[in-house]
Amino acid sequence: MKTYGSKTARSVVADMGSVIIDSHSSESFADRIEAGRLLGDTLIKLGISGDVVLGIPRGGVVVANELAWKLNAALDVALAHKLPAPGNPELAIGAVAEDGEAFIQEDYAERSGANSQYLQMQTERLAGQLDKRRMSYREVRQKISLAGRDVIVTDDGVATGATMNAVLWSVRRQHPRRLICALPVGPGDTLAELSDSADQLICLRAPANFGAVGQFYRHFDQTDETQVLHILAVEAGRIRGQP
Repeated sequence: MKTYGSKTARSVVADMGSVIIDSHSSESFADRIEAGRLLGDTLIKLGISGDVVLGIPRGGVVVANELAWKLNAALDVALAHKLPAPGNPELAIGAVAEDGEAFIQEDYAERSGANSQYLQMQTERLAGQLDKRRMSYREVRQKISLAGRDVIVTDDGVATGATMNAVLWSVRRQHPRRLICALPVGPGDTLAELSDSADQLICLRAPANFGAVGQFYRHFDQTDETQVLHILAVEAGRIRGQP
């Protein structure tokens, strides 16, 4: 049985305790590596640490890798796939997480004409795709237990937040001690929505005029599966080499 959820957006105010926005600058990051390093520096300054950093493939794994090194934390992936609107594959109306459950943004789904049959069919299709990716990643890096640990989830940025919400819901069901969402960039209304799904949310930049995540990177090339698998293989080797 799949679980569907929705959220209602609300306004965001910088540093509300659970939400910390470092700036509203529209300055671009050089690339995902720089974004991860700057994010790590900010978390260190704030006194925020984590036992595990989870990156959302593919681009989010590059950010997570830099963040994990900065924080001396373990690195792993958190899988999710955006759920597209009928007839518009670029518009996300929700997302499916690694455990096969879905987060649905009901206002988007209603406006796009997505009915319950469509949502169920797409959820099952995407869950099958995610299972194949999961097996590929787990051949290289075994899944880390998140129970009782401080977990940080990151990506290269968020727009609608559907994928990140699906991941946060999935991670929460694994009973971490503390769940933190840390991001380089995102729009204020989405950050406010995401803050309801995490114990704390930190974002480096929340520009007033937000179009797409890629506009805030000077280099935003697509990250391929080979790069993700290499990062996970290096992490797995590092863990095996520890006493």
